[in-house]
Amino acid sequence: MALNLRPAAACEYAQISLGEVMLRLDPGEGRIRTARRFAAWEGGGEYNTSRGLRKCFGLKTAVCTAFVDNEVGHLIEDFIMQGGVDTDFIRWRADDGIGRGIRNGLNFTERGFGLRGAIGVSDRGNSAASQLRPGDFDWDHLFGKVGTRWLHTGGIFAALSETTAALTIEAVQAAKRHGVIVSYDLNYRPSLWKSIGGLKKAQEVNREIARYVDVMIGNEEDFTASLGFEVKGADHNLSTIETDAFKAMIETAVKAYPNFKVAATTLRRVITATKNDWSAILWHDGKFFESRPYPGLEILDRVGGGDSFASGLQFGFLEFNDPQKAVDYGAAHGALASTTPGDTSMATRREVEKTFGGGSARVQR
Repeated sequence: MALNLRPAAACEYAQISLGEVMLRLDPGEGRIRTARRFAAWEGGGEYNTSRGLRKCFGLKTAVCTAFVDNEVGHLIEDFIMQGGVDTDFIRWRADDGIGRGIRNGLNFTERGFGLRGAIGVSDRGNSAASQLRPGDFDWDHLFGKVGTRWLHTGGIFAALSETTAALTIEAVQAAKRHGVIVSYDLNYRPSLWKSIGGLKKAQEVNREIARYVDVMIGNEEDFTASLGFEVKGADHNLSTIETDAFKAMIETAVKAYPNFKVAATTLRRVITATKNDWSAILWHDGKFFESRPYPGLEILDRVGGGDSFASGLQFGFLEFNDPQKAVDYGAAHGALASTTPGDTSMATRREVEKTFGGGSARVQR
């Protein structure tokens, strides 16, 4: 058995995520600086996995997050409900009238094209989610009585504030007490850490969280920055991550953290903003499992591709408990998510299975 998963019949949820969900404002094919209108979506690195598991793969999921009780907060809630993710554990905070002390997070994102890379401009200071703290969720009730098989969170949420870092540690510790599988996406963002201690604080927090993680997700740069591992000769340019560098990194990481049951990443070579070579690799029980390659993947919107990889990976374990299926579902789901707008996947399970099975993109009638 690949992972020691709780029985599905004993749990209300297949997966629960902990993280911030923002309102994404998307200028489409245009630029943020010249836009006259924006399409609205919801998105958040941790939540995106719950939505993918629910909407694409049909598993019951929920999100633990917080919003201000105003029209913008309820707009984001409405997006979450449309995605089928349970909203029972959202914490609602009183509106102070102008957002002086608390607000809902915004994320302005342009997709990029060709030589022009994608741009994300987050506007999330003092957000309701960033003010979450230990004690805001009854983890023993959630994990012990209600029941979930999997908890997913990540380095973006942990970096929002000192209190979200502490809450993340509280959540993963509680999950381990109740036998819940914990996955964590390192997702290192230097801009998020710089005002709360920088790289030193990032490593302090992530090293503590890593002690409770079963499934660690992150590329070579994430492992280096967040956990402090170095691999001689490794290339830190995300556009040229090499399989050998990741393998060397993982072999170092699992010696330091023998609790890791799985480590995984997407492998991307950025040719242009709209064309990447794409694949994925996963480590489990001393062996590496690789997806089929997707060379020259044409990308409409790259944001959320890694999150869709993570949700496909989780599905492969939750449904089959099989590492090869996990990396296959993850890579195909992430690739398909990159072909549609917005942070979240619009793919179906049938499309995912057709994609990693070698199906073509011919018209379907």
